[in-house]
Amino acid sequence: MSKAEQKPKKVYGMLAEYGNPAKLIRAAKLVNRAGYQKYDAYSPFPIHGMDEAMGLKESKLGYIVLVHAIMGFFGALALQIWTSSIAYPINISGKPFMNIPAFIPVTFELTVLLSAFGAVFGMFFMNNMPRHNNPLFNSRRFEKVTDDGFFICIEANDDFFDEDKTRKLLQDAGATHIEHIYTLEDR
Repeated sequence: MSKAEQKPKKVYGMLAEYGNPAKLIRAAKLVNRAGYQKYDAYSPFPIHGMDEAMGLKESKLGYIVLVHAIMGFFGALALQIWTSSIAYPINISGKPFMNIPAFIPVTFELTVLLSAFGAVFGMFFMNNMPRHNNPLFNSRRFEKVTDDGFFICIEANDDFFDEDKTRKLLQDAGATHIEHIYTLEDR
């Protein structure tokens, strides 16, 4: 036996395959109505209406970007005002120490820079990335998701997850194939 086979297997979730996007949306609505919280739908392309079918809320990423933009804006102004007025006041041709129009380019650049950092790192944080291996990659059928497969995976750590009830729900939703997804337990 190889080392991978010796490790105990733990159920990650239940994966169901559907024939087309309409059936996937119908299944997502049924799973959402049943009260499941830890599930996701997978398809080779975005499907209009999937967010509503899954009951997804609006993303908080916009607020993260806004907070970083405000920090960049006020941080740039504070830095320039402090350096030119307090720390190193230099009288150049009688111009005022706090010359706001001269601060605009740096303020704009830092606002955009921190907004971009907030967007990238906020997205990584909200998506629990980096995750180098998802247990779904252990399924041979899941490889179809990049071409013509439509899937829903309900995670086993969901409060409503029960193998028999979950399988019945997925079958009633029109699944063409259902399988357990296992993860290797490292502990």
